[in-house]
Amino acid sequence: MPLETDREEPMNLERSSAGLLTALKRAVGDSNIKRGSDIPEAALRDWSDERGGTPLALVTPRDTDAVAAALRICHDYDTPVVPQGGRTGLAGGAVPSEGAVLLSMAGLDRIDEIDTASGLMVVGAGCILQRIQEAALDAGFSFPLDLGARGSCQIGGNIATNAGGNRVIRYGMTRDLVLGLEVVLADGTVLSIMNRMPKNNAALDLKHLFIGSEGTLGVVTRAVLKLHPGVGGANAALVAVADFEAAAGLLRHAQRALSGRVTAFELMWNDYYRAVLAETGVRAPVEPDHAIYALIEMQGADADAERPGFEAMLEAAFEAGLVADAAIAQSQREVEAFWSLRDGIAEILSRRAPTINFDVSVPLARIGACVDEIRAALETAFPALKVIFFGHAGDSNIHLVAGPITDIDPTGHGIEKAVYEIIRAYGGSVSAEHGIGLHKKPWLAYSRSENELAMLRQLKRSLDPKGILNPGKVL
Repeated sequence: MPLETDREEPMNLERSSAGLLTALKRAVGDSNIKRGSDIPEAALRDWSDERGGTPLALVTPRDTDAVAAALRICHDYDTPVVPQGGRTGLAGGAVPSEGAVLLSMAGLDRIDEIDTASGLMVVGAGCILQRIQEAALDAGFSFPLDLGARGSCQIGGNIATNAGGNRVIRYGMTRDLVLGLEVVLADGTVLSIMNRMPKNNAALDLKHLFIGSEGTLGVVTRAVLKLHPGVGGANAALVAVADFEAAAGLLRHAQRALSGRVTAFELMWNDYYRAVLAETGVRAPVEPDHAIYALIEMQGADADAERPGFEAMLEAAFEAGLVADAAIAQSQREVEAFWSLRDGIAEILSRRAPTINFDVSVPLARIGACVDEIRAALETAFPALKVIFFGHAGDSNIHLVAGPITDIDPTGHGIEKAVYEIIRAYGGSVSAEHGIGLHKKPWLAYSRSENELAMLRQLKRSLDPKGILNPGKVL
C-alpha cells in the first residue's frame, strides 16, 4: 500500500507557487532556476519509456548549502522534489512528478580531492562517471564502476540506484565502492557521513540507507569513493560453449585458475549474438552456431605479462571439454572489439523499438533453466515476439529484450507478467541493477515480502514524513 503522501499532484497549494519560487531564487540564484518552456526537454524524461507530469521548475544548485536551502523551502511549502542526475536510468526514477521541483545535481560536477595515500576520491554528486574514471587513471588508480552510460551518468545517480555494470563480479556493486556520503534530508538537514576508512564499526553505517534508495530518502551531494590499483590493460577472449552448464563450469574454472582476478564474465545467448552481428555488421570472431558465448576479461597492471596465465586457463578449459571454440584478443583494440559486441545492444534496441527491456537476477546455478523457461513461456504466449538474452551472468544478472511489441502486446503488461512470474518462482529479483522507479513498482512485491515493504514504508515516513522526495517512485 503506498504512502498517503505518495501522490502525483502538488501536496499543498495554500501558499502560492510564486512565494515558493521567490524563496528558491533567493536561495540558489535566479540564473539557476528554469520554468515552463525554458526547462529543457531532456529534463522531462530519462532513458525509460515512462512519462511523468509537468514540473513547476528546474533548479540547479551549485553547492550543498544551496541544495539544503532548496529542500528546506520545498519542505516548508509541501512541494514535491524530484532529484535528477544524468537521467540515464531505465526505470523512470527521474521523470517529473506533477507540480514538482526538479532538483538537478549537474551543478555539483566536481572532484574535490584524490587521496593517493588512502586510495580514495572525494567528488560532488554531479560528477560524470567517465570523468571519475579518467581522474583515477591519471592518478595511477582505477575506479572500476563501469556501464554503457559512463559518458553522461552522474555518480550521485549511480549511488542512488546502486548501479552495477560490467565488473561487479570482481569489484562489487556501487555500494561496495562508496566509503562515505554527504546527504541532504527532505527538510534540508545536511547529514555528513563522509567516512574515509575501510574499517569503521562505530554503530550502524547510515550511508547504506541512501545507496539504492533512488532519491526517496535523501539527496546525495558528495561521496567518498574507494579506488583500486591502476590497470594497464586487459586480456580477453570470446568463448563458445555448448550450454549454460558448461558456461557455469567455465566461470568456476576461470575464477580458480586466475585466482579470482576475472573482471568480467558476460554471456550472450545465440539469439543475441546473431542479432548483434546482423545489426552492427561486425565480423564474427567465433562462428554463430553455438548455444552460448562468453566474454571473459582479466584486467591487470601488465596485460602482456599476464597473458601466458590467461591462455593457460583457456587451454585447460578446452582440455576439460568446457569450451567448444574461442578467439583470444591479441591487442587492446581487439579487446575493445569484443566489448563492442556486448555493447551493441543499443543498435538492436533502435531497430526493434518499441521493446521491453528486462533487468533481472536469479541464483547463478538456476540461470540456464530460468532462461529456457522464460523463452518457452514467451514463445507459447507470444509466438511472433522476438526475444534475445544476454547479461552479466557471472553475478547472476540476466538481461532480455522483447520486441517490437506494437502489434503483439502494446502495453507490454502481458509479457512482463509472464517473465516476472517465472523470476518470482525461481527466487529471483525483478531488478538486478536498474532500480525500481515507476516502471517496476507494480512488480516490487514479487521480490520483497510484505514485511520488508512495511519496513521500507516505515523508513520513508521516518526520513521524509511529508513524502516530498521523489513521490510515487519505488513504493
